[in-house]
Amino acid sequence: MSVTTPEERTPNATATLRSGSLGTADIAFFVVSAAAPLTVMAGVAPLAILLGGIGAPAGYLIAGITLAVFAVGFTTMSRHVKSGGAFYAYITRGLGRPVGIGAALLALIGYNGMEIGVYGLLASATKDSLRALFGTDVPWLPISLVGLLLIGYGGYRSIEFGAKLLAVLLAAETGILVLLAGGVLVKGGAGGLSGASFAPGNVFVSGTAVVLAFAFAAFTGFESTVIYRREARDPERTVPRATYVAIGFLGLFYAFMVWIVIQAFGDAGVIAAAAKDPGGLFFSAITTYVGAWAADLMHIFIVTSVIASLLAFHNAINRYSLALSEEGVLPKALGRIHARHRSPYVSGIAQTLLGAVVVIAFWAAGADPYGQLLLWVNTPGMIGLFTLQLLVAIAVPCYFRRVSHQEGALRTVVAPVAAALLLATAIGLVITHIDLFTGASDVVNTTLIVIAPAVFVTGLALAWWLRRQRPEVYADFAAEPAELAEPAE
Repeated sequence: MSVTTPEERTPNATATLRSGSLGTADIAFFVVSAAAPLTVMAGVAPLAILLGGIGAPAGYLIAGITLAVFAVGFTTMSRHVKSGGAFYAYITRGLGRPVGIGAALLALIGYNGMEIGVYGLLASATKDSLRALFGTDVPWLPISLVGLLLIGYGGYRSIEFGAKLLAVLLAAETGILVLLAGGVLVKGGAGGLSGASFAPGNVFVSGTAVVLAFAFAAFTGFESTVIYRREARDPERTVPRATYVAIGFLGLFYAFMVWIVIQAFGDAGVIAAAAKDPGGLFFSAITTYVGAWAADLMHIFIVTSVIASLLAFHNAINRYSLALSEEGVLPKALGRIHARHRSPYVSGIAQTLLGAVVVIAFWAAGADPYGQLLLWVNTPGMIGLFTLQLLVAIAVPCYFRRVSHQEGALRTVVAPVAAALLLATAIGLVITHIDLFTGASDVVNTTLIVIAPAVFVTGLALAWWLRRQRPEVYADFAAEPAELAEPAE
């Protein structure tokens, strides 16, 4: 059975994604922006310090090293699998079509959960910033809806437009943190700079597991480098480089900034400061070491940090929807690409409408934008993406065992197996400490945990149905461009 190319499956075949648009830095901007470094530091790192002590910076390094090990096999496979389906394509090639189709649904739900929930964070962060800067209080629904429109427009425009915008927003949020770091280093911190955060006795404590759970969550979205393969320049080089750049930057930057804020208050005083006002820890530090004007800027840049994260996830979701439309799994209309901007604009419109429905539903139910919209929608999305990473790590050695290649065992067996063990541990840490992420009841937490496996099982059922009712779609699923389909699993 012959396999159609993405261009042939796209309804308006004259318009395709613009190849050669993105370099290493551009892709890295999308990935790092999705992680929202400023928001992670100001909003989550104080809790990691409070629960894990002054050894918290090392937790971010450990998470970064773990994901770098995962990236070894991940990027090696990226040179061999050229499908636009990213995660689900890798999983299909290694573990078979049923698992791949289950992974495709999990990716779709996971990325949507990671984005849509953040509209609650946008509303909460904007309300807090307006209150701090102007003393005004505004309802949260209009903020989220305006955010939906802005992000929808950003996704409608070209990928180059998104990359340039994210470069500016990312420079702003990292710049304000660098400014804080400079102030603390110049003044020597609260009582002299200390390396106690990296002493084994402070790293391996009872709260380390909690710190690691927070740290792994802080990297969410780094794997989306491969989603932009079709728009990358020299993707065999660009995608792996962007992946390592993103992981390396996030791991080192997170660890450095957590260490900086510890120095700002001192090893002996930071726990008490975090307990007194975790949300204000970074604002207090930058006020002391730089000035109140810098704290005002930080309030503004937290909002732009959230906007950058939303735009990065929005673009990733659009390209997953496009790929699944080309596969024949989602409606063909979602595969339409704008003739001028070369963006999957119909997928973007659909994603924006879905986000609006979820946001309005939570508002109508009287939900809190942060405690419920963000945490309840984000958490299953995060678990879903972690599960996908685990499945990819398992798929890599399975794939290379079945095909002829010249890759070394370190890349195709040792690193992926080690990554699978480490990622399974990370998933266990997140699930066992899910109450720290959600602040919800046991019933709610159990529901949030089972969403990811339920979606995956639904995908397996969809694979069974496709194999019997639409065998041509099943046979061509995640196939390489212009490649003959392999025998069905």
